[in-house]
Amino acid sequence: MAVELCLLLLLLCGSTVSEVQPLHKPPPGTLDFGFVPAKTYDTNAYHEPGPIGILFRLVHSFLYLVQPNSFPQDLIKKLTQQKFGNVQGDYQKPENVVLTLQAIYYEIGFIVPAALGLLFVLLLPLVGLCFCMCRCCDNCGGEMHQRQKKNADCRRGCFATFLFVASLIISIGVLCAYAANQHLTSQVRGAKNLVHSNFKDLRIFLNNTPGQIDYLVSQYNTTKNKALSDLNNVGPLLGSRVQERFAKEVRPALDAALTMAGAIRETKEALENVSVSVEVLQEGTERLHSNLTNVKIHLSNTLSDSACSAAQAASTCNIIRNSLNQLNINANFSGLPGVSTQVAKVNDVLKIDLSSLVQKGYAAFNDTPDLVLNQTRNILSDIKNLLDFIGSNITSFTKMLPVQKVLADLTIYLTQSEAYVQDYFPVVEQYDFYRWLGCLILCCMVILILVFYYLGLLCGTCGYDKHASPTTRGCISNTGGNFLMAGVGFSFLFSWVLMIIVVITFVTGGNVEKLVCEPFEDRTLFKVLDTPYLLNRHWRNYLSAIVLKNPDINLTFEKVYSDCKENKGIYTTLHLENLFNINEFLNISMYTEDVSLKIEHINVNLSNIVLLDEIGKRNLLDFSSSGIDGINFAAYLTEINKSVTKVDLLSFANDLEARADQLPKGALENALKGHANSIRMIHNQQVVPLEQAMKYVKARSTLNQSIRLLQRTSSEFMVKVRNVLSAVDAAQFLISNDASLVIIQETKKYMDMIIGYFEQYVEWVKESITMEVAACKPIANVIDTAVDIFLCSYVIDSVNTFWFGLGGCSIFLIPAIICAIKLSKYYRRMDTEDVYDDVETIPMKNMENGNNGYHKEHLYGIHNPVMTR
Repeated sequence: MAVELCLLLLLLCGSTVSEVQPLHKPPPGTLDFGFVPAKTYDTNAYHEPGPIGILFRLVHSFLYLVQPNSFPQDLIKKLTQQKFGNVQGDYQKPENVVLTLQAIYYEIGFIVPAALGLLFVLLLPLVGLCFCMCRCCDNCGGEMHQRQKKNADCRRGCFATFLFVASLIISIGVLCAYAANQHLTSQVRGAKNLVHSNFKDLRIFLNNTPGQIDYLVSQYNTTKNKALSDLNNVGPLLGSRVQERFAKEVRPALDAALTMAGAIRETKEALENVSVSVEVLQEGTERLHSNLTNVKIHLSNTLSDSACSAAQAASTCNIIRNSLNQLNINANFSGLPGVSTQVAKVNDVLKIDLSSLVQKGYAAFNDTPDLVLNQTRNILSDIKNLLDFIGSNITSFTKMLPVQKVLADLTIYLTQSEAYVQDYFPVVEQYDFYRWLGCLILCCMVILILVFYYLGLLCGTCGYDKHASPTTRGCISNTGGNFLMAGVGFSFLFSWVLMIIVVITFVTGGNVEKLVCEPFEDRTLFKVLDTPYLLNRHWRNYLSAIVLKNPDINLTFEKVYSDCKENKGIYTTLHLENLFNINEFLNISMYTEDVSLKIEHINVNLSNIVLLDEIGKRNLLDFSSSGIDGINFAAYLTEINKSVTKVDLLSFANDLEARADQLPKGALENALKGHANSIRMIHNQQVVPLEQAMKYVKARSTLNQSIRLLQRTSSEFMVKVRNVLSAVDAAQFLISNDASLVIIQETKKYMDMIIGYFEQYVEWVKESITMEVAACKPIANVIDTAVDIFLCSYVIDSVNTFWFGLGGCSIFLIPAIICAIKLSKYYRRMDTEDVYDDVETIPMKNMENGNNGYHKEHLYGIHNPVMTR
C-alpha cells in the first residue's frame, strides 16, 4: 500500500507537468514561485556511541586482524545463485566444492579462533577433571608437602605478580563486557524514542505531501497572473517593442526636422539682426559723411583765397589742398546690399509652424502602444479565457484523484504498525532484560573467580611469614591459599561455559559486522542486492519488478537509497515515470500552442502614423530656396573690418594747425585753425561715438556675428533640408511597408515571453518533484535506523565488545589457574616439610627431627633414634 500511495501522490504532482521543449529562448522575466512547503524531520540517523566508542573501534581493529579480506561480493553472489541440496550429489560437483573452499578460505579468520575456542571448551573441563582426580591421589600438587628451595621467595613473588597481572587483565575484560552489556540495554530502552521519531517522520511525510501538491497546483496562478499582467500591458510591452524597432529610424528623422525648424527661426533672427544693425551703422556714417563733406568744402574755399597765391603760402596751401581727399568716411554701410528679400521669404516660411507639424509626428509615433492595445482587445480577451480554462482543468484533475482515500488508508496502516511496535516493545524490553541478566550472570562468574584470586592474593600476601615453616604458617596465609584454590576450582567450572558464549557471539557478531555492517556503510551490500537475477532467477532487477512490475527497468537498491539519503523526491527516486507518465494527463504544450495561435493573430495597423505631412515638407523646401546663400557676405565682412574714416581726424587737425602756423599771420592762418578745430569737434562728437558708443559697438558686433552665422549655415541649408526630407521619407516608408514584418517579429518575441512563463512553471514543477515534493529522506532514515543504528551500532557493536571482553577473561583464566595453583603452595599450611642433614644449611629446630627428610607435627618432643649417636 505504501508504494501505491507514493505512486499516486507523485502522479498527482506530475499532472501539472508537460514536456514542452522551448522552441525559442528569449529572456523572459523570471517568476518567483517561492519555496515548496517542507517540514523538518526529527530523526537524526546518526549514532555517536560516546566513550565506549573507543572499545568499539578497538574491536573493529581486532576483527580486521582476524578477517582482513574485503567483502566477497562475487562469492556471495555465486553462493546465493547456487542451489545446494536440490539434487543428490550437488555438494560433490566441482563448482560447488570450489565455492565451499572459497567460503572456508574467506571464513578462515573466524574458523581458526572458533576451533580453538571449541578446543578450549572440550579440553579445559577434561583437564580440570583430571587435575581434580590427580590431586585426590596426592599428585599434581595435592600432597600437603612443600620442598624447601633456595629461590622459594623469588618463585612466590613471580607467581603472585603473574597472577595479579592476569587478574587485572581479566578485570579489564569483565569491565568491557559489563559496559557493553549495559550499553546494549540502555540503547534498547532508548530505541523506543528513535522508533517513535521514525514513525513521526513517516506521518509528516504523508501529511505534508498533499500540501506540497496543492502548492504546486496553486502556483499556476502565479504564472497565469504574470501572463495576464503582461497581456493587460500589451501596449507598453508589445507596442513599446514595435516602437523601439522603428525608433532607430524615426526619432533621428524627426529630431533632424525639429532641429531644422529651430534653424529657420535662428536664420530669421540673424537676418533681422543684419537689417537692424546696418540701418544703425548707416545712420551714423551718413551724418559723419555729411559733416566731413562740409568741412572739406569750407577748406577748399579757404584755400581758394588770394592769400594762398603768395609765394610764402603757396606750397603749404597746395599740400593742404592735396590732403583734402583724406577727409572722408572709410566704412560705407550705405552701399551694402539689403536682406529684405530674404527676410520676407523666411517670414513666409515661418507662417507655417514646422515645429508643431514635427510634434504631431512625434505624438503619432508615441501613440503606438495605445494603438496596439486598442487593436488587440478582442484577442487578449480570448487568451485570458484560455488561461482560466487551463487553470480550471488543473484544479478539476486534482479533484478527480482519490488522494484523501489513499492517504487515509496508508495513515491507518502506519498507525497500526506503530501500535504493533508499541505493543511488542515491552516484550522486546523483557527479553532484553533476560539477556542482560544472563550476561550479568556470566560477568558475575568471572567476578566470583576474581574475588577468590584477589582475596587469595590479599590474604596470602598479608598473612605470609617468611620465618614460619610450611607446617607452621598462619591462618590468614592458609586462608589465602584456600581462596586461590577455590578460584581455580570455579575457573574450571565456569571457563568452558564462558568460552561457549564467546565462540557463539564471536562467530555471529563478527560475521554480521563483516558481511552486513561494513558493506552497508560503504554501500557494497546494495551492489550485491542489485545483481541481476540474484533474488529472483526470473527478474533482472528485483526492486523494479516489485515496485514498477517491470524487471527490465534499471531501478537499483543503491540508487534508491542514495537518492533518499539526498532527500530527493520519491517520483524521481523510484522512476515512477515508467509506471505513470505524468505528461499524458495534462499536456500544457497543447494549451501553449493555442496561446501561440491566438497571439499570432495579433495584427496591428500603423498606416495612420504620419511623421511629416506635405505642408511641412513644402515648408522646408521653401526655406531652402529663400536666397540666403545669395547674400554678398564678403562685402559685409569687408565694411565691418574697415575703420570709420580714412584718416585719423585728430592727426589731420593737428597737422592742419601745424601747417597753418607756417603761414604768415593773418586771416588765412586763423581760418585754417578754425577748420582744424571743426575737424576736432567732428572727431569727438561723431567718430568717437561710432567707435566706442555701445549702440554702434553692439550693432557692429551683432552684424559681424549674424553675417558669419548666415555665411556658415547658408551653404549647408540645401544639403540639410535634402537629408531631413530623405530621412523622414525613409522612416515613413519603413512604417508603411515594413510595419507588418516588424510587428510579426516583435509579436513572436512577445509570444515567447508569455510562453516562457509556462515553461518556467513546468521546469519549476519538474525540479520540485525531483528534489522537494514527497522527499523520501524518512525512508532512508528508517533503513539507517534499522541497520546502521539499531543492528550495527546498538546490537552488533555491543555484542562484539561483550565477547571481546569475555573472551579475554576466558583466555587469561589459563595462566591465572596455573599461577594460582603454584602460588597456593606458598600460602597454605603443609602437613609435612623438608629436613636436611647439613646443619649449616638448615634451621636448628629441624635437626632434631631426623634426616629422613620429613617432619610431622605430631612427632614434636619424641626422640628420633636416627639422630642418636
